[in-house]
Amino acid sequence: MSKETVYSDSPVDMAVHWVECGAERLHLVDLDGAVEGRPVNRDLVKDIVGSVPVPVELGGGIRDMKTIETYLSAGVRWAILGTVAYKDPAFAASACERFPGQVILGVDARDNRVAVEGWREETSMTASEMAKQFESMGLAAIVYTDIHRDGMSTGPNVEATRALARSVSVGVIASGGISGLDDVLSLLPLAKDGVIGMITGRALYEGRLDLKQALALSKSGNFQKKS
Repeated sequence: MSKETVYSDSPVDMAVHWVECGAERLHLVDLDGAVEGRPVNRDLVKDIVGSVPVPVELGGGIRDMKTIETYLSAGVRWAILGTVAYKDPAFAASACERFPGQVILGVDARDNRVAVEGWREETSMTASEMAKQFESMGLAAIVYTDIHRDGMSTGPNVEATRALARSVSVGVIASGGISGLDDVLSLLPLAKDGVIGMITGRALYEGRLDLKQALALSKSGNFQKKS
């Protein structure tokens, strides 16, 4: 958080911009909420959802059922649970049961150990152990982020992503380090292992990745759920 970079003072305008560029889905994170453990940018999230015609997934600060219900009622398609899933697995299971197909598990790992509370707290649980704990609960997907790669423009951790995807029956969305078309190409072969998509942010804002080209490549790679 102390090294954050501000790319725009209007997240709503940026959301609209990416949709105009061809985005068919938006990944939002309430960074303040992730650190504070509660929704901080709730109104802004609602404004974004109301301004775009594409589905939105949201993580950061989601710790109770009321928050999930409020966001989903406001139009968020998928709620991402990370810290609360690790600390209260029973709650996460209940959320999956109450909102089937609308809960995504966020697995953030540093050196293959799950990190929570906005990445400030490292646990002894491996990424695969956490993913397998929830794979049979009706998750929509698992977002796997290699913390060392996120925002560092060093390329995704292909091998760790492949290993996680192979270990579970739920589709995995790769995140962290995707900084150019070469990185997109490196992940496309993982579709056969169960990787169903990828998340990128900084590379788009800094102009190192063209969204339209990335989308075209991804569609040609036939990302789909593992059968």
